[in-house]
Amino acid sequence: QVQLVESGGGLVQAGGSLRLSCAASGRTFSNYAMGWFRQAPGKEREFVGAISWSGGSTYYADSVKGRFTISRDNAKNTVYLQMNSLKFEDTAVYYCAARGALVFSSSRFAYDYWGQGTQVTVSS
Repeated sequence: QVQLVESGGGLVQAGGSLRLSCAASGRTFSNYAMGWFRQAPGKEREFVGAISWSGGSTYYADSVKGRFTISRDNAKNTVYLQMNSLKFEDTAVYYCAARGALVFSSSRFAYDYWGQGTQVTVSS
C-alpha cells in the first residue's frame, strides 16, 4: 500500500501564496502520476491539476491555470502544489491522489490512493 500525507495548508490573505506538499510512504509505484483535487463546503470534489511522475508533464483546470504550479521531487517521493494569487474561492480542503500509471487523469475515479486532505482558507 501507499500512504499519502498532505501538509502546508493554512490561513492566507487574498493575493498571497501557499505551497502544499504531498509525501508518499510505504510501498510505492515504480511509475505513477499524481493529481490534486479540492472540495469546498457544499461543493463536489473538483480537479485542480496533475503531473506525470516519470514524464514530467502537467495539466491544470482552467480555474487555476496560470496561478497554480505542480512540481515534484522524486528523491523525496513528494509532489508540491504552489498556489499564487490566491482568491477567496480557492478556499477548500485540498487532496492529493496517486495513480498507478504514467498518464494522468482529471477524473478522481482514475486514482488508486488518496491523502486525508489539508485545509486552505483564503481571507479578505
